[in-house]
Amino acid sequence: MDEMLFVGPTGRRVPAVTAEEMRAVDRVAVEEVGLDLPRMMEHAGRGLAEAVLDRRENGPVTILASNGGNGGGGLACARHLANRDLPVRIVLDRDPADIDGVTAEQLRILKATDVPIETGGGGSSFDVDAPLDGVVVDALIGYGLSGAPRGPVAELVDAASDAAGTVVSLDVPSGVDATTGEAPGAAVDPDLIATLALPKTGLAAVSGDLLLVDLSIPATVYDRVGVEYEAPFGDEFAVPLSRA
Repeated sequence: MDEMLFVGPTGRRVPAVTAEEMRAVDRVAVEEVGLDLPRMMEHAGRGLAEAVLDRRENGPVTILASNGGNGGGGLACARHLANRDLPVRIVLDRDPADIDGVTAEQLRILKATDVPIETGGGGSSFDVDAPLDGVVVDALIGYGLSGAPRGPVAELVDAASDAAGTVVSLDVPSGVDATTGEAPGAAVDPDLIATLALPKTGLAAVSGDLLLVDLSIPATVYDRVGVEYEAPFGDEFAVPLSRA
């Protein structure tokens, strides 16, 4: 944990966590406190949708998503945006049948809407060479990066990097190590990062504006993992951060 990296809107220092510490926070929140993953995913999706609405001027919204928590947050975001009649589409890095767990639950809900769902990679319905305009949402990897992106994920990371419009990353830019800020391979260079619960230490070393999104994790969770926590949100569910 590092308290010296980020500052909230009132000037209060906000602690940053490593990827390992964030895994511990998630584990305690789910296994000991009972804050389930679908609930946190909904908060992530809503906060991400609010960030997109704030940055979008015109044009479509393209959400690049994978399996796992970040992908689920992106799918929830797509639903919130579609509910507001925005032109939005999903591009998955794999066949929809290969999405599992709570992310698959979000996908099943989304399939009941009119949101187009495309796939990247071999035999894809998505043209990775066509430039993306409007807002591009990077919900591919998050803090779970393990080595350089490969295959369809790497192609979608490149597509986000070449986007003509605004790029918003969820939690951590895909391809960036959440702890160190280093990129072992291709990485997204976003205009805005909507990071979740607490900022990750590696975000001090990357560019892009920062927005901290509340996941409704109780303070006792941070106490149990040894993070000195004072809620930075006040009356808001998302607050801007600056790098100290």
